[in-house]
Amino acid sequence: MAPLFDGLRYSTLAGYEWAHPRVLLLLPAVPLLFLLREALAQRWRGKLAVAFVRGQVRGHWSALLRFIPDLVLALSLAFGILALARPQRTDERIEQSGLGIDIVLAVDVSASMELGDLLPNRLEAAKRVARDFVRGRRGDRIGLVAFAGEAYSVLPLTTDYELLDDELSNLRLGMVPADGTAIGTALGVATNRLRDSPGRSHVCILLSDGENTAGNLAPLTAAQLAHAFGLKLYTIGLGRDGTVPYGKDELGRPRFVETQLDETTMRQLAAAAEGQFFRATDARALQRIFQRIDRLEKSEVRQTRYRNTHDYYRYYLYWALAMWLLWLGLKNTFLTNALED
Repeated sequence: MAPLFDGLRYSTLAGYEWAHPRVLLLLPAVPLLFLLREALAQRWRGKLAVAFVRGQVRGHWSALLRFIPDLVLALSLAFGILALARPQRTDERIEQSGLGIDIVLAVDVSASMELGDLLPNRLEAAKRVARDFVRGRRGDRIGLVAFAGEAYSVLPLTTDYELLDDELSNLRLGMVPADGTAIGTALGVATNRLRDSPGRSHVCILLSDGENTAGNLAPLTAAQLAHAFGLKLYTIGLGRDGTVPYGKDELGRPRFVETQLDETTMRQLAAAAEGQFFRATDARALQRIFQRIDRLEKSEVRQTRYRNTHDYYRYYLYWALAMWLLWLGLKNTFLTNALED
């Protein structure tokens, strides 16, 4: 019996979308019609004086039965109004089509990334901007490589951007035991991740602040190998050349060190893999660089929406007809005053 009366619950009624919601404004008019009819009947009804015996005539509960036909008729009208308002529910399904871009972020986590010319330091600035870049992608698979003296694949290509955001946050200085900067090895690991991926475009974004000082694979050879597998390489040189702050000494005074980026090699790597080289001397410039790469490598993912609308007016129309037939039946019983009707 529960499904029969399920549509009468408040939660069910509140969950509908109404095709003609203004029709529902007629619901308060239903009891007003019966009050108006009663008022007119009182005015025009003929009066017959009857002499009662001495004392008060007691009322009986059976006198309330005469209101049953009116109640049934009111329910019939109310259900009819609900049916006219056309209750509906809409199911929406979204399908994405189009092949995204496969991207690998190769991030330098060597000791020099602790330098403070990019606040709070080079690594934290790179992580923050990279996370913003990831949040702006839609439908692309993105992987993560961390490198210092060696290179490791931290995360394979994935569309789980929350997991990628967590892994970017977890990048830290010293997570790769071997110190140094193995740019060629990092490019080799990134190429290995991207070479067999099904994306329509393969991109590697390399962030480093130094020159190649470790690894067995020459950076230029690695870039040429990446190009042979169809990879496009964007290289980003982090930090300023010259004297930059590097923590504090034992007396709390700021320390300074000399640093130099091998910009020539970074430009050659980008040119060998049909990409571009960018120099980021502060956090704002680094953010603009990622915004530019985002515009250059925009994937086209199309969304198709399917809407399926179900009508539920028949349920209330059947109730209205049932109540109407019941009212017609009650008109021929003792519950109806034939003199008034």
